[in-house]
Amino acid sequence: MHIDTCELRKWFLRAALLSFMLIGLPLCASAQGVNINDTRLLSQPAISKDHVAFTYAGDLWVAGLDGKNVKRLTADEGQQAFPAFSPDGSLIAFTAQYDGNPDVYVVPVAGGVPTRLTWHPGPDIVQGFTPDGSAVMFTSPRAVFTGRYTQLFTVPVKGGIEEPLKLPNASKATYSPDGSRLAYNPLSEAFTQWKHYRGGLTSTIWLYKFSDHSADKLPQPEGRSNDVDPMWIGDTIYFRSDRNGEFNLFSYNLKSKAIKQLTDHKDFPVMGASAGAGQIVYEQAGYLHIFDPKSSRSTKLTIGVSADLVETRARFVKGARYIRDASISPTGARAVFEFRGEIITVPAEKGDARNLTNTTGANERSPVWSPDGKSIAYFSDESGEYELHIRSQDGKGDVRKIKVTEHEWPGLPEKAPDDGPSADRRETGLSKESPADPQTAPPIRGCDVCMSAPRQCPAVKTSGDSHG
Repeated sequence: MHIDTCELRKWFLRAALLSFMLIGLPLCASAQGVNINDTRLLSQPAISKDHVAFTYAGDLWVAGLDGKNVKRLTADEGQQAFPAFSPDGSLIAFTAQYDGNPDVYVVPVAGGVPTRLTWHPGPDIVQGFTPDGSAVMFTSPRAVFTGRYTQLFTVPVKGGIEEPLKLPNASKATYSPDGSRLAYNPLSEAFTQWKHYRGGLTSTIWLYKFSDHSADKLPQPEGRSNDVDPMWIGDTIYFRSDRNGEFNLFSYNLKSKAIKQLTDHKDFPVMGASAGAGQIVYEQAGYLHIFDPKSSRSTKLTIGVSADLVETRARFVKGARYIRDASISPTGARAVFEFRGEIITVPAEKGDARNLTNTTGANERSPVWSPDGKSIAYFSDESGEYELHIRSQDGKGDVRKIKVTEHEWPGLPEKAPDDGPSADRRETGLSKESPADPQTAPPIRGCDVCMSAPRQCPAVKTSGDSHG
């Protein structure tokens, strides 16, 4: 019996959409792990003399410098991000998607209706205020025909026409206290994709002078480093850098030209730092910290956020957009799908959809059907780390579990044709006839070079597949 796999896959996707629309799928991602007294995942902080602002669950929040009196300023389906205080601390500029596109808005710290300042269809990302507080500085690709980089603009707080700054390109920027100079990153960050990146897109900080359009580069070590989030306080430039390993706060004295490391976090990087009223606030390990340049000390803030967190609420979801991977049974009678972290099989014609895993607190992914049609293999993080699970296709019986080592993100399981060992058995050293005993099976692993699945790695040849 010959089966056109491509046509079957298309058909099953259509069938799956109909099936999920009819049966739905209960989703119950528990939010019990959220600490409403000392909340984590607070990001993109800003600071004034009286408040800190931050984003959490896609909305904008504000609290006192002691972490108390937490108040939500925005509540919208779109994302609100990149808050920045005005010099007097009365306004917060931020980027929001109220009308679908990321544009610049301002809102009073006390709360109220946000005012939209930009209307271009490109993304406008807030950088801060001008030193006199009359305008908001932001980056935008609106005048870049390639879209490869962004440029700096200002827009009046009271509304008006955006004015470009006379710099060819910039990704992040901050004014000097007197407004005569600018510290900026010319290009966007590459290290978010490659940690300890040292290639041609290494982030550098330049000091631009408006009077003569000159620019000086902040010194870097011989092997390069990523220096980002410039902050200007007095005669010192503060910034984040990975020059000594993990990202930490550093300072550059404009007079002595000396660079000094200010924090020494080794577990998680310092992220999203910004300055205001002579202090610096930054995110680290999901918490906010205030750094005092005068005492050179950091203080962790205890901020409790009580939010409805609608994405974690138990609910039914449906639709083919949640399908991430699929595999067809050898006979073509059923297909298995990775559907929003669950492993579900769907019939081609008659029968019911089966949720084989039903583990709302775990993520299952990358299912494949065995050549004999009796088993389905997939990865699960039910134990806290990804393991290879093999279970009966009808969902009955015990699950066989094989530990995964070497890589945090394993390669996908793969079943080869009947006349050869399957990829998961080949990797574990098991023949087709030998049982997969989780107590004795060697660990499975993906490609040593790219950590991809054997069927996806161009450096690995597997039976029954073409790798070009």
